[in-house]
Amino acid sequence: MLLNVEPVRVLGDPDEPRLSFSADTETNRERLLLVDGKPAFELTFWCGTCQILFQRQEGSTETFSPEGDDPVEAFGSLLPQGDYQPLSLEIRPRLVQPSGAGDYFAEEQVETWGLDSFWGLPVYPRTPYYRTFETPVDGEAHFYEFVVPMVPPSWNERAQVEKYASDLESGDVATAVAVSILDVSAPAGADGPDHYQHWALTHFLLDGHHRMQAAAETGHPVRLLSLLAVDSGTASRPMVERVPALRAQEPGRR
Repeated sequence: MLLNVEPVRVLGDPDEPRLSFSADTETNRERLLLVDGKPAFELTFWCGTCQILFQRQEGSTETFSPEGDDPVEAFGSLLPQGDYQPLSLEIRPRLVQPSGAGDYFAEEQVETWGLDSFWGLPVYPRTPYYRTFETPVDGEAHFYEFVVPMVPPSWNERAQVEKYASDLESGDVATAVAVSILDVSAPAGADGPDHYQHWALTHFLLDGHHRMQAAAETGHPVRLLSLLAVDSGTASRPMVERVPALRAQEPGRR
């Protein structure tokens, strides 16, 4: 459910942000989410026909809780300076294990791109992650949403997860925060019912890891404040501008 959309805001640290996006547009490769200059996630290549990707790297080892009265400004201060679309969402996360039931990379992605041509295996994200929402874009494209933790659920403190689970059972709706990107890709020269454009809205979870796990375990909703980086995904700006409307649609599968 889409709860609120704020106007696009200029946020971020122009000098030394803790999180940043790095890309080599000349080779269409090496898109990275960096934490303190270290690779935290490898992202979808720029080519426009490459598979969707978020693959955890060694720099993804911590969560973030900046102080401030305005959470948009507080979390925005961690990010590189740029345009961000704040979105308030209500989600029902479902925890997925790589290559397990419901894994996007082993199911929908393989249906469209097939197995990796070199390894002969599905793409491996190196992390459990949450699936939350999907809906058709049109007859030739489909929208998928993921919440990717900066640290795996196995690192969470069990007592904290149980506390938030109890709070959710009592009716409390907790809020998590993420920086998000929209990547859009489709295989080159392919046709047929399984070959369509994939729109991937990926939320990299900055704060709320225990809350997210508790929501997944109890089936209760959790709120997510998404700071959608307008110019950091492979999607064009007009595509990013469609995200609020797509996110307000009824969920559905192809």
